[in-house]
This record gives sequence, structure tokens and C-alpha cells, in this order.
Amino acid sequence: MVEEALKKKDNEVEEEKGENEGEEKSESANRGQLLSDASCVPGDIRYPNDLGILNEARVGSEEIIDTLYEVVREKVKKKPKTYRNLARKDYLKVAKKRKPRTKQRKKAIKKQLQYLKRNLGHIEQLMQAGASLEGLRAAQYKRLLVITEVYRQQQVMYQNKSQRIDDRIVSISQPHIRPIVRGKAGTSVEFGAKISVSCLDEYAFVYRISWDNFNESVDLKDQIEAYKSYTGFYPESVHVDKIYRTRDNRAYCKERGIRMSSPRLGRPPKNVNPSQKKQDLEDERIRNRIEGKFGTSKRRYGLNRVMAKLPHTSETVIAITFLVMNLETLLRQVFCTKLSYFLENYTFLAANINYDYEWTIFNKNSQLLLHNQITK
Repeated sequence: MVEEALKKKDNEVEEEKGENEGEEKSESANRGQLLSDASCVPGDIRYPNDLGILNEARVGSEEIIDTLYEVVREKVKKKPKTYRNLARKDYLKVAKKRKPRTKQRKKAIKKQLQYLKRNLGHIEQLMQAGASLEGLRAAQYKRLLVITEVYRQQQVMYQNKSQRIDDRIVSISQPHIRPIVRGKAGTSVEFGAKISVSCLDEYAFVYRISWDNFNESVDLKDQIEAYKSYTGFYPESVHVDKIYRTRDNRAYCKERGIRMSSPRLGRPPKNVNPSQKKQDLEDERIRNRIEGKFGTSKRRYGLNRVMAKLPHTSETVIAITFLVMNLETLLRQVFCTKLSYFLENYTFLAANINYDYEWTIFNKNSQLLLHNQITK
């Protein structure tokens, strides 16, 4: 009797474990689709070049010299020479040419570096004479810091005969903007913030906004975990671009039973399975939704050129734009739901429309028959 009772208890425990495992499997079943991609949001700056940036920095340094000289005008009788008219002529001599030669461009850059170096030296002399940076406006002080960094970067690139340097400044007014190399036709390099976006059920969420370039594939794991924390389960499939299809991301998705929309690594097979080919084509069609989100945000909501000047205001504009897009999507879904409910419960509208349509056709046919009889 004791053995039978123990066996019954063991069976009950095993049945409960089986039920719990079944419930866990049903709860952990993957559902839904996650779309992820990255794009660049251009800022409101003109296309930069080294000569133009140096000329803008030189003009800004001349304004700072004028401000500081007014403070020590009584102590320093003679104003420092800046040769601003000659410097502008040297700049326009090359800037107005449609296709200046490399030697001419380098010579012009060298001259602008010399003018800027002289102006920075004059600023130090005025500070030694009694002028203080506290007399500058906040915008002028910030511009002075930017001009000093621009001179250092351009001097290093000129001496090393290179076109690349870390944290390169491409705008005096917006020094936080960096060049984002995209490699696309028409716009290989864009200047603005790079955003990483994930799309869930026609709603787009901004995951990261960065002014420096980054590899968006490193965000995929965190986006999947954010999807799980929001919905309670992992997505059934992840639709991403080629750059996301790394070995690390593939292994991560395989461990969690997530299908990644991509062909297998390695050499493509000679005989492609028609069902797999159809599935790959359908995955690419699904991934086009997030590309459409980027197109809508830039064409309809003004993200093709962000007019805000400060980094935090630009980030606010980007976030609010996607918020408005999601609100419009929600409003459209609510409107369609209400409309379908109204049409289902008020069938007399369909009957009236059908009656009016048939009556119109009847009138047209009767008029045509009458017209034929008269002509005969």
C-alpha cells in the first residue's frame, strides 16, 4: 500500500512537471516580427570643404579680435593687423574657380592657416595686455574654442598630407556634426545624426541617436531584448539588412529560436530550394516597411534636413517626429476600426447604395431604349 501511494505521488508530480513544461513552452513561443535598420538625419549645413571652413574660422577670429581690442583700447594704441581684405581676396581667388587645381587649393589652404595662426597669436597678445575672455559673449567664447580646434585639425592634416582625422569638425556653427559615411549612390557621405530604429507592428521606435558613426549591428541584441521586455516573448523572425547578419547575431538568434531573414553564410548553393527562395523574397518585402518609415519621416515630416542648431534640440526634433508618426498610425488604426464597425452594424447604407446604383443603371437603359425607338 505504501509503495502504491508513493508511485501515485510520483506520477502526479511528473504530470504536474509536464503540464508546467507545456505551459512554459506555450508561453515562451516566439511571436511577431521585428524590423531594424539605421539611417542618417542630415543637419542644416552647407557641404563642407577645408578652404571654406578655414575662411569661416578666420572671419570668426577677426570678430573676436575686434571685441577684445575695445577692452584694452587705452593700453594698446595700435590695433593688431589682421590683413582681412587680403585674406578674403586670396580665398575668393580659389573659391570662385569651378575646378581649382590641387596645387592651387593646397596653396590657398596654407595661406588661410597662416592668417588664422596670426589671428590666434593676436588674441593671446590682447589677453596678456589685460583683455579677458569674460568680456566675450557666450557664443563668441564657444566659437573661439571651436576655431582653435579647427586650426589644430587642419594643421595636422596639412602637414601629414591626409584628408582624415578623428572627430573632424565640418561646421563652425554646429561643431557636433560629424561626417557619416553611408556609401550610397548620390550621397556617399552625409552630415548629421545617425539613428538606429526598430519597427514593431507599424510603429517605429528610435533606439539610439549618435553624432558619431557606429556599427548598427551591435544594437540588434539589445533591440531583441527590448522587444521581449515589451511583449513578453521573443520575435518569431527578425528582418534586417546585410550588415546585421554577423556570426554573433546569427548564433544569438539561433539559441532563442529566432529566424533571421538572410541567406546562409558561405557559397550559395547551385540548386536553390523554391520554398526558401520564396521565403527570402517575402522577408525582403517585409523589411521594406522600415525603409518606408525612413522615407515618410524625411519626405513628409522634414527629417531630410533638421533645422535645429543645438545637439539636444536636434535630438528632440528627431524623437518628436517619430512620436508624431506613431500617433498618426494609431489614429489611422482607430479610424479604420470604427469605420469597419459602423459599416457592419448599419447595413442599410449598403442596401441604399445598391438600390441607387441599380436605379441609375435602369434609367440609363430605359433612356437608351427610348432613344433607339425614336430614331427608328
